[in-house]
Amino acid sequence: MKHKNGSKHGNHHEGAGIDRKLHDPVEDRLIPLAPLDLAEVKSIDDLVRAMSKTAFTGRQLGEAADVLEAMARDQDAFVVMTLAGAMTVAKQGLIISELIERGMVNAIVSTGALMAHGLVEATGRAHFRHNPDFSDEELYEAGYNRVYDTLEPEQNLDDVERVMAAVFKGWDANEVMCSYKLNRAIGAHLSKHAKGQRGILKSAYENHVPVFVPAFSDSELGLDFALTNRERDKEGKPRFRFDPFEDLEYFAATLLSQKRLGIFTIGGGVPRNWSQQFGPFIELRHRRGGEDLPLKRYHYGLRICPEPVYWGGLSGSPYSEAVSWGKFVPPAEGGKFGEVFVDATVGLPLIVAAVLERLKKKPAEKKAVVATAKK
Repeated sequence: MKHKNGSKHGNHHEGAGIDRKLHDPVEDRLIPLAPLDLAEVKSIDDLVRAMSKTAFTGRQLGEAADVLEAMARDQDAFVVMTLAGAMTVAKQGLIISELIERGMVNAIVSTGALMAHGLVEATGRAHFRHNPDFSDEELYEAGYNRVYDTLEPEQNLDDVERVMAAVFKGWDANEVMCSYKLNRAIGAHLSKHAKGQRGILKSAYENHVPVFVPAFSDSELGLDFALTNRERDKEGKPRFRFDPFEDLEYFAATLLSQKRLGIFTIGGGVPRNWSQQFGPFIELRHRRGGEDLPLKRYHYGLRICPEPVYWGGLSGSPYSEAVSWGKFVPPAEGGKFGEVFVDATVGLPLIVAAVLERLKKKPAEKKAVVATAKK
């Protein structure tokens, strides 16, 4: 069968048709689709596998599960999960904890807001359905912060502040802070004081998974840090110092020490871009700085995001575009990617549940890869 690259399609004079020579799809090795027969579906994995043989987003979802399974079974793959959007408000946090605890995710890069709202769960507080009978003005007056169809009571964030105050109280002012160090300290606090709760930072601490928040000041955690320093000014104490480049160097050193890299992205934004710029950062250190470094790129990629590519934002850009930036191994060289254009509250549970079923059927314990860079 002729392909678009370098092939000839015959002469179509003035838009006229041609006498086509019909091909046999079997001889052309085309993959046939199959009707989704619910009578044959006995599990979530059965459903997702059946969807992979259909079309449109259903096929994307099925293929994405194959990518996640491949990453999970690859003993040499270090998997970075990037998180954007309101995933913890939307009650997806325990899925992420499960991935951490099973060794399927080895580092987290997230928005600060997502971690702050996750702390709400980890302290035993709840989020609530929004009642549309109440206007946003009424919600404001009552102290209810709205995230689409869900409410985050302001009282919850006061609880988060109390956790942060306890963590800051134990911080050595002589040690420069960065997000992965602070998140590790929060996780240690939760591991000690929130024994009956599960949460991302607690799971990450207990499984030696670093959690990075590149845009730290853009979050409740960042505001708590700023307010703490203002209080320390009043008390005549030295300010805490925060250096985001310690995050960058530790992240880069950790990834450089791995054999193969994978990335599992929810949404896009700063977490996705910060994680993906690892490849260009290493290339620039080599090309401009003269360092003798391996030019590593992500071998696996799985992203769940409904953002269209034509808006021009990174949230919607495909992996094929990132290949041109030196961020990903192209498929022709072994790169394996899956992209699902669906709300993550739909796609993430289905994909992860299906893969967990597969791993139970064919045990292949993946060892958690502990970061090796200097702490």
